[in-house]
Amino acid sequence: MMVQDIRWKQRFNNFEKAFSSFQEAISIKIPTKIEQAGLIQIFEFTFELGWKTLKDLLEEEGFSPKTPRDAIKFALQAGHISDGHTWLDALEKRNLMAHTYDEEKATMAIDLIKNRYALILQELQVYLIKKV
Repeated sequence: MMVQDIRWKQRFNNFEKAFSSFQEAISIKIPTKIEQAGLIQIFEFTFELGWKTLKDLLEEEGFSPKTPRDAIKFALQAGHISDGHTWLDALEKRNLMAHTYDEEKATMAIDLIKNRYALILQELQVYLIKKV
């Protein structure tokens, strides 16, 4: 087993733990402000682990992504993800999510997370389980 092979599997293990917490957070029907902030934080952490897992997997396969954007583009080319547009959108919107103190921005972020970004993370999790 190569070191990179081990690395992506270890990172995936961490992604799965974060994804489990993420699923629990998005299942809260009417989250309080604190729960909303927590959901946004858990999403950011899970998303970060997602693209980093892809980066490690891609490096094992001989790609050399230097940035999160590279990792997403290469992952789309390699067939690891199918919705590169939503991945790139989530990457860009991370800045919006830092403003959870702004109720309007927090509400927008929660809507995006629950209705768009949860799907790409779930797709990644299902795909990588088959790959392990």
